[in-house]
Amino acid sequence: MKCEVVVDVLSFAGIVIKQIACWYETLRYTWMHRSCHTPTPATRVHNPLFRSSYPHKTARYPPVQRVSPRRRQVPRRHRAWWYKAVLRSAVVAGLVYYMLPDGFDPLVRLIQKRETAEIGESLFEPETGMGGMPYFELGFLDIDIKTASLEKDALISGIPEPAEYSKPKLLLYTSYQVQPGDIIGNLAQSFGLNQDTLISVNGITNTRLLQINQVLRVPNQDGILYPVKKEDTLKSIATRFKTPVQALQTVNELFSDSLMVNTTLFIPGARLEMLDLQEINGDLFIWPVRGFITSHYGYRSSPFTGIRQFHSGIDIGVPMGTPIQAAMAGRVTSVGFDKSFGNFVVISHHAGYRTLYAHMSVIRTKSGDYVGTGERIGDAGSTGLSTGPHLHFTVYKNGVTINPRTLIK
Repeated sequence: MKCEVVVDVLSFAGIVIKQIACWYETLRYTWMHRSCHTPTPATRVHNPLFRSSYPHKTARYPPVQRVSPRRRQVPRRHRAWWYKAVLRSAVVAGLVYYMLPDGFDPLVRLIQKRETAEIGESLFEPETGMGGMPYFELGFLDIDIKTASLEKDALISGIPEPAEYSKPKLLLYTSYQVQPGDIIGNLAQSFGLNQDTLISVNGITNTRLLQINQVLRVPNQDGILYPVKKEDTLKSIATRFKTPVQALQTVNELFSDSLMVNTTLFIPGARLEMLDLQEINGDLFIWPVRGFITSHYGYRSSPFTGIRQFHSGIDIGVPMGTPIQAAMAGRVTSVGFDKSFGNFVVISHHAGYRTLYAHMSVIRTKSGDYVGTGERIGDAGSTGLSTGPHLHFTVYKNGVTINPRTLIK
């Protein structure tokens, strides 16, 4: 690598010097030619057959050389001689640099050592301390023992730990107005926070519904909000979230251990539950089948009666016999046949969620089975009230239907 760099530098230097020399010789030759030669005159000739005129080929006198009175002409072999010396010097310096193992570093260190030899000898002379040990004042050398020890400790451990990071600090807020294209993940990263903090502090229940020009509160530290319950104490909350009691008191400006019910505390360093975070981010369920949504959640005109009615789920059009998988792990609570839904399966999940899979051609599970996420529970079909092979997928939250698209990855 070192040899390649030296060769490239020398080649570039040689090209530049050669080009400058060529320009110099061109300019010098042009100037010498104009100052040492006379211009060629045009002559008139006599033609007996025609009238006197300028011929198509003018006669030219041979150039007459003369010496410029201002400057003596220099032979061509002595022009721009300096670039050769510069090029030779560059080549020699490059070869010396390549031959030495450390380049010119030893020479530079030797020069610096000579410049500071007088100060060094006067400071660290053996006679200045007891037992031949050098004695000097640290203030004179501008050395901070505390800083040096901290840097040494960080070097040994590999993880520097500034003191201000470990100390609890007062909670402060700033505001931010949501711009087009903003998402919670990118905003949290730009503020140096985790997305749990922005979600909890601003009470966001669905990050996909973030509105433009919405004003967000941005705290100066990571943490979540926690509503105090009747049985909570400061010590129990600190134990639950693995946070020091002193940190809770400092951040929330508490001057006693007593807490009021329904007040909200900021828990520094705490995170949301993973399932709650997935629900808020819309990553709770996977697609039960891969296809095209033929009917969305909400009001629509019935394909059979034409009457406007509410559609409690989404219809996903797929070929007949397409495998249907569980959108999330849970317990199969109901399996059967319905006049409207045809062959259906209902699965209960955590936090009050239930999912319905309808219009199946074949059911491949039974009531009471525990199914994992992505496990096959049946095949797509067109049983019940259906206009073609598809899957009707409904999500319930505590018995109330919600839009599945807000929870599917």
